[in-house]
Amino acid sequence: MQVQSMHFKARAGAKLADQRLQQNLKKLSAKFVSGRSAAVAALPEFEAIRAAAVARRDHALAELDVWLMRFEAEATRRGATVLWAATPADAAQLVVDIARKHGCRSAIKSKSMVTEEMALNAALQQAGVGVTETDLGEYILQINDNEAPSHIIAPVVHKDKDEIADLFARVHDKPRKTDIPDMAREAREVLRERFLQADLGITGGNFLIAETGSVAVVTNEGNEGMCTILPRVHVAITGIEKVLPTLEDFAAVLRLLPRSATGQTISNYVSLLTGPRAEGEPDGPEQMYFVLLDGGRSELLGGEFQEMLRCIRCGACMNHCPVYQKVGGHAYGWVYPGPMGSVLTPNFVGLEQALDLPHAATLCGQCAVVCPMSIPLPDLLRKLREKQFERDLHPRFERLALRVWAFAALHPRLYRPTSAVLVWMLARVGGSRQRIEHLPLAAGWSRYRDLPTPAGGLFRNQFARRGPR
Repeated sequence: MQVQSMHFKARAGAKLADQRLQQNLKKLSAKFVSGRSAAVAALPEFEAIRAAAVARRDHALAELDVWLMRFEAEATRRGATVLWAATPADAAQLVVDIARKHGCRSAIKSKSMVTEEMALNAALQQAGVGVTETDLGEYILQINDNEAPSHIIAPVVHKDKDEIADLFARVHDKPRKTDIPDMAREAREVLRERFLQADLGITGGNFLIAETGSVAVVTNEGNEGMCTILPRVHVAITGIEKVLPTLEDFAAVLRLLPRSATGQTISNYVSLLTGPRAEGEPDGPEQMYFVLLDGGRSELLGGEFQEMLRCIRCGACMNHCPVYQKVGGHAYGWVYPGPMGSVLTPNFVGLEQALDLPHAATLCGQCAVVCPMSIPLPDLLRKLREKQFERDLHPRFERLALRVWAFAALHPRLYRPTSAVLVWMLARVGGSRQRIEHLPLAAGWSRYRDLPTPAGGLFRNQFARRGPR
């Protein structure tokens, strides 16, 4: 997926002006925010479970190499093949090589954000392998000119029913339907044929279980079962940070994931997939592969951003983020949107490619409050801002202005009269309304909001007039 994060400001401005998008994004609060709140309230021990799950994830990350090697050994013992990829491009090539090795010409795919990192669909199609997305949201985006997901859980949350009805009528060449069950059935009829024809199934993986060599896949549609049982070859793709030592660890984290993501007690389908079809088993793939992607994850280990590796991709942070709620996922310009994306993207693709993302937050702290893995997202965003400043990545005018202010602040004899003059000027600009509608050199602020004029002059003068109490 091409990185467009350097254009966040322009893209966000366009999204703010899109009234249809603004209406569609209200679904976040109506469904996900209220759903999570109810699900958490119904589980009095939620905080204790969260603390235990965080400890389990930290334990896995502290010895990540050990658990990955254990996973590889157990998966191999059960007949699967484990492959390692340093970069997204390497991972995509591995999947292409698997398809060529087994003569696969048609692939069905369950939703996976890691494969978005890899641009896997484009790589397979270029190699002559047809790919069909089978999650309904991802399928809608695919037939809409391969549009990128807007959300990691609800990829098509930015569209409404009428837009999708128009799309289905045009692509499927059938009478336009507006009843949601009828529309879902129409998509199911198209996809069922693809399921039966495919010889390669591709899924992501919510977690890897080291003690059994299994991949855990959590969904609500059941299509991952069709992707893993019917094709001759199954490839599970995920990041190296997703490994958990035991099934008990998985059970603990699973109590948090659906509640945080969709407000469910548990997802409709939870699959634990272990190896290819064994002798005497009625279904399953003949060959099973795991492709484990680094893609910059190992560089976070032992550093100040390691806590980000605890992320279980529930989407709670973006659902509650006031910035995401107004601009949607496409404004962020890469795979991961919202607060978690504003930390991951600069770390994965380079801070220079995502200068605006650390500032795409109000730092209200809501994302940290709702994160099931207690990731201190506002703190991590502040660290990225500090790195920008340390590396002189801020705009030249901003750096110059801060240096001038710092020099004045360190010299009180200069700072006091200068501040007095500025206060006087702001009071004159505000006039009798005591509101500044347009402030030179700060148009980005005053274009959308009025700035109140200073009340009563300098603070030090007001304090002196007030006297001791």
